[in-house]
Amino acid sequence: MNKPIRKAVLPVAGLGTRFLPATKAVPKEMLTIVDRPIIQYVVDEARAAGIEHIVFVTGRNKHVIEDHFDMAYELEDTLRARNKAAALELLEKHRPQPGSTSFTRQQAPLGLGHAIWCSRDIIGDEPFAILLPDVIIKSKVSCLRQMVDLYEKTGGNIIAVEEVPDDQTHQYGIVELAEQINDKSSRISNMVEKPAPGTAPSNLMITGRYILQPEIFDLLSSQGQGAGGEIQLTDSMISLMSNQSFSSLKFEGRSYDCGNKPGFLSANIAFGMDDPALAQELVPFMQEMLQHPVAAE
Repeated sequence: MNKPIRKAVLPVAGLGTRFLPATKAVPKEMLTIVDRPIIQYVVDEARAAGIEHIVFVTGRNKHVIEDHFDMAYELEDTLRARNKAAALELLEKHRPQPGSTSFTRQQAPLGLGHAIWCSRDIIGDEPFAILLPDVIIKSKVSCLRQMVDLYEKTGGNIIAVEEVPDDQTHQYGIVELAEQINDKSSRISNMVEKPAPGTAPSNLMITGRYILQPEIFDLLSSQGQGAGGEIQLTDSMISLMSNQSFSSLKFEGRSYDCGNKPGFLSANIAFGMDDPALAQELVPFMQEMLQHPVAAE
């Protein structure tokens, strides 16, 4: 029987330089998509998958993330005194239970692999999920829930993948597939980080959602520097692939890379359209902008 997936790691130590000056004092993970910070969408996805404990790997000036998932006594007392029951209920709905979150520091920007390694003592000897907080996924069923469902059948390691145009594969980590498991999943035989144009083994990019076995930590502890002079998670996953199975999942849904401005703006529009009242105002505005674009002075 496969050990359950109880814990998830969210690496949130990045500097967010693509969004300067907005991220000079505000972490990029706290930028809002409609009415919630990006990080809230990712935490909600994890909780919808049954995750019991979330480990945030943070850096300097990220304390506001910890504050966001804590009680706000003054605000909540004010809402209570003013009988703002709906607003108070909303805050309580998104607040994790006591003891269900941990925060650990990545003291130097040594790469994603190093950030994951920093969570090793909290994760311990059990399989765990990784959710990259730059990516939010719009789906009827939580992407991670879909992955957990597959894991419960196959075990091993699971990577969420998504199709990209062939002329864009050089921008992403791409998987190479072996035998098919079902119409949405196949065994993975290799992974290539940003393959040269025309050399990608498939058009399936790694989306930023993983379920990994704890043996990855031993590999990360001795992993040398890879691309960009950083400790790359992909390098250790390739090493782990030599003795453990890796499976892909073409999840139902769509991802938005909020680590860049087009993805961030697209996510705001996509999630904003879910609110009928907002959609009623957004649609005419977007139609007007397309017909009569206003150039910035």
